[in-house]
Amino acid sequence: MTSISRTAACVLTGLAFLAPHFAAAQQTISLDEAVQRALGRSTQMLQQDQMVDNAALAERSAWGAFLPNLSMSTSGSLRSANVLDPNTGQIVPSSSDSYSAGVSGRVDIFRGGSRFVELDRADADMQAAVARRESQRFAVVLQTKNFFFAALRQADLLEVALRRVEQAQQNLEIVRARSQVGRATISDSLRARLDVVNARQSVLQNENALRAARFSLGRQVGEAAPVVPARPSDLAPSELPLSEAEIMRLAEDASPTVVASAYATRSAAASVRSARTGYLPSLSMNSGYNWNNQERSFDGGRTSWSLGLSLSYPIFNNFQRESSLDRAQFSQRVARLQEDDSRLAARQEADAALYNLRTAERAIEIAQEAELVAGEDLRVVRERYSVGVATILDVLISQNAADQASVDVVTSRYDYVLARAELESILGRVL
Repeated sequence: MTSISRTAACVLTGLAFLAPHFAAAQQTISLDEAVQRALGRSTQMLQQDQMVDNAALAERSAWGAFLPNLSMSTSGSLRSANVLDPNTGQIVPSSSDSYSAGVSGRVDIFRGGSRFVELDRADADMQAAVARRESQRFAVVLQTKNFFFAALRQADLLEVALRRVEQAQQNLEIVRARSQVGRATISDSLRARLDVVNARQSVLQNENALRAARFSLGRQVGEAAPVVPARPSDLAPSELPLSEAEIMRLAEDASPTVVASAYATRSAAASVRSARTGYLPSLSMNSGYNWNNQERSFDGGRTSWSLGLSLSYPIFNNFQRESSLDRAQFSQRVARLQEDDSRLAARQEADAALYNLRTAERAIEIAQEAELVAGEDLRVVRERYSVGVATILDVLISQNAADQASVDVVTSRYDYVLARAELESILGRVL
């Protein structure tokens, strides 16, 4: 065995021995666990949760506008026994103590219907915030799946690279066997050795890419070390539960981005109605009960109560109502255009993701067929070379074609998985 062949064999043996130890030292995580951990530490999800919480507080405030305002006050003071009468200018005796307490309330009876409009707007804002949070959730899920399957893809590509080293070593052994009988040239031996070196270099590159992919997955789930993704039980293509027409209809009507835009349009329409209530009068009622005493006692003292109605009708307020209405109407037009565009964008993205999915399905079939053909071609060319009919260049060309076919199988398989995940993210539902 030549020195280069012994080196290649040592590399393969060392990788095979160390791989279980590296895998055991790294944490293994399933796809579901990775998604849950990524959602739990996502700053974007936290921001969306805050937006939903703010919308819930605004909705509660809108309900609170229907309730009366209540307040209570109390006071006490001490003065000198003799005080100056401002009317006569003489010193007169007076009580040194003064105590008072009171309770008052105010309720709006009619405010031009603005309270109902604000309640409708708060509800629309709440639903829009929930839809945006759902859209962000699927975005984080898609991002996590990209990291997860990128790590799996690199692991599979490393296996392909290791097989390439093994195949290059076999080609070198064939050349060595022909050299022993004088049927191989020095050029054949050099080319076979160069192919082994290139295969080993490819292994090193794939090892670096695999470690980087596992580090990226670890960062996504909150780990400071590489994380090994647990391979799902089945990554084979499966039938979609919806037809193409149903997918397009779902994208236009029920995707999270479209739902959020629709509720934003509803909120803008409520803002227009709210601005128009400024032209209507408002009616409110207020009441109060007061007690005061000059003695340190709850006995005695004087009490009073009040009840009143107030009507307010703005006749002119320096065109503030007109300005508010104009701004609200402009915002409503913008919201409608954004809603229409979001529907078109959702349909476009769903169509692209769907056809990427169909293309990936077909690519898997083509890549698998090409892998079989390339493997058989390599076997035939090797036999032809062993009997002196083909050259070593023919063998290397067939070997590269077989290696690329194996890479295409891996790539097309994960392209399909990610295309399906992207379609799920657009539609806002698991398929």
